[in-house]
Amino acid sequence: MVEIVSVRERSRAQRHGVLPGDILLSVNGHEINDVLDYRFYLACRELHLKLHRGAEIVDVKILKDEYDDIGLEFATPLMDKKHTCENKCIFCFIDQNPKGMRKSIYFKDDDSRLSFLHGNYITLTNLKISDIQRIINMHISPVNVSVHTTNPELRVKMMKNKRSGEVLSYLRMLADAGIKLRGQIVLCKNVNDKAELDRTMRDLLEYYPQMDSVSIVPAGLTAYREGLYPLEPFTPEECAQVIRQVTEFGDKCVEKFGERIFYCSDEFYIKSGTPLPDYDFWGDFSQLENGVGMLSLFEYEFMCALDLISDEEKEIYREISVATGEAAYHMIERLCNKLSEVCPGVKIHVYPVKNNFFGGQVTVTGLLTGKDIAGQLAGKELGECLYLSRNVLRSEGDLFLCGMTPNELSETLSVPIEFTENDGGDFLYGLLNNQKG
Repeated sequence: MVEIVSVRERSRAQRHGVLPGDILLSVNGHEINDVLDYRFYLACRELHLKLHRGAEIVDVKILKDEYDDIGLEFATPLMDKKHTCENKCIFCFIDQNPKGMRKSIYFKDDDSRLSFLHGNYITLTNLKISDIQRIINMHISPVNVSVHTTNPELRVKMMKNKRSGEVLSYLRMLADAGIKLRGQIVLCKNVNDKAELDRTMRDLLEYYPQMDSVSIVPAGLTAYREGLYPLEPFTPEECAQVIRQVTEFGDKCVEKFGERIFYCSDEFYIKSGTPLPDYDFWGDFSQLENGVGMLSLFEYEFMCALDLISDEEKEIYREISVATGEAAYHMIERLCNKLSEVCPGVKIHVYPVKNNFFGGQVTVTGLLTGKDIAGQLAGKELGECLYLSRNVLRSEGDLFLCGMTPNELSETLSVPIEFTENDGGDFLYGLLNNQKG
């Protein structure tokens, strides 16, 4: 049961007398505990709500179209607290955050509902058989799983949770029920790589076609690992070897199934100096959130937009700047140069920003801080506007990881700041100050 905190004006629920403060007990006789229960049973055309109002029980009947909302709002999007992670993974990035950051940054979620609603990856250790059965009954799909290894003993060692090996059996239950699965392997040097990686890929292939894609990403390491498991970063040569290993396995999958299934993240390519594969290599880009194929897709979108530039746009005159993480710098610089070739009046300064905040090993744009951007761009030619990826801000769009606001950064650098989405076309149109994208 959950409390209704507000009822939208002129909604079906308001017209049928539902009030803020009512407790929603059930929908069509089914107990409501969280957003998944609510959304699943809300899909019916005829609803019978049982409400607790003060000392009385109130019954409300509502008729609607199958997927229409009825206007109820709850205290949290999940209608419940987030499920916290019960693991102590040897590679956990949150454990490597410096002290003194916002409290929310240190929260570790491991919530199957967020996997369905927002694409978060879960370890399965928070789930019981009843939770798996609910996923099957509601056909919640896809379920994104942080696998890391299919060796039960090694998984326990890596995640420091005695259940982490046994819950691998849930993968078979979900796959047999037709639930789509997407896997993630955070690769740790001399732990779950080499022969262990081969084993994990072979084991996960047993769940195909339900397990339709698996990403292999390097463990992110910051300078704040005192007292943590001694992990080392992969060298460029080792990154190249991982790419060869995964690509050879993926080639066999293409031969047998017509799909690659297993993909290395862009970071392995960048760190090893290996050219990124073309757009067609990455399948349906289902692992973008893990940085898999992101740069290739971005370039493809940019070049498509570049081909559509009008004669009027070719006459634009601007001097602007772009700041990006070290990983994407060379690609962003190359794309900006292509834009300037087509639009000679557009001068773009592109600056890589080293992530000193996390100790220099983290190179992705999304983890840049306002403090590092401010410190490294001070005194640089920034032109009339500085462009940043919106990924550098938290989901609410108001703060960098370090707590600085966009306005504070703008005032510090004395330049307006614009944010572009993680889309090559949107980036290009932003640089042209054109909102058509």
